[in-house]
Amino acid sequence: MDNFITRRRRHELMVAGGLLVVAIVAPMFIRDVTALNVIILSLLFAGLSQAWNILGGYCGQISLGHALYFGMGSYVSTLLYVHGAIPPSVGMFAGAAVGGLAALLVGWPCFRLSGHYYAIATVVVGEIGYLLFLNWDYVGGATGVYIPIAKPSLVNLQFGKDKLPYLYVVLAFCSATWLAAWLIEGSRWGYAWRAVKDDMVAARSLGVNIFASKMAAAAISGAFTGLGGAIYGLYVGYIDPDSVMAGHFSILIALPAVLGGVGTLWGPILGAALLIPMKELSSSYLGGSGRGVDLMLYGAMIVVVALAQPQGVVSLFRRRAHGPA
Repeated sequence: MDNFITRRRRHELMVAGGLLVVAIVAPMFIRDVTALNVIILSLLFAGLSQAWNILGGYCGQISLGHALYFGMGSYVSTLLYVHGAIPPSVGMFAGAAVGGLAALLVGWPCFRLSGHYYAIATVVVGEIGYLLFLNWDYVGGATGVYIPIAKPSLVNLQFGKDKLPYLYVVLAFCSATWLAAWLIEGSRWGYAWRAVKDDMVAARSLGVNIFASKMAAAAISGAFTGLGGAIYGLYVGYIDPDSVMAGHFSILIALPAVLGGVGTLWGPILGAALLIPMKELSSSYLGGSGRGVDLMLYGAMIVVVALAQPQGVVSLFRRRAHGPA
């Protein structure tokens, strides 16, 4: 059994390495700006969903407030650059630290709740954060903050009109979240967190510290989400509460994992590869008249997958790999 698990994990790492090479080389031949933008956003939300999956998928704590960590990471990195002249390449890690700290502060009282009560609490906390930033003059309030245009460089994480460097920055973020999930999945932490998800009473009887497990998962998940928020803010060049802290971001972060397969390595990536292009293309081709169409498509897709493949799209590949039952 141990040999099988070792072979499977080695195979996952080899597949990931092959996909990484393709992701590095293939964009060099793409000249269409729209296509590059869709790829960048797909990779970004694949990484964000993988970060959510660490808490919601492996530890079973369904959070609907990750927009708070996403927005705080974006604001911290941006404000450090605007008011403190700290390069974004440094500031984004401060954003990650604040995102992780915020997740701990939210988890400290909320992890005493269970099931849907915890999910509702995260929604409430996320909305409180949104309203706070909306009325806070120092962070720009409803007006938001523009990121100053600087000389294109990796230090400033600004590259002018060239989107390819942005793609590689986002690819590094997505790869880091996947590698973190891979390491967690095969670690003692990973086994403990899955035990917490499946049966907290049984996990406690085996000596698992339930609260500490939830807090550790929240810190890692929040830190990666804050880092992703910082990268997103730099990419779009402007942030306000509606663009980085609105509640729909929490849904958009969680949906790829739900669609692809919660608690799996490849689920968030598959889900993002399906959802994000659909969202961007529907917005692009339908324009203002298509407002809300992407949400209807999300809903329809989730319903179809829930009925046909309750374990997510990734279960289709498992079935093919293992043959018919």
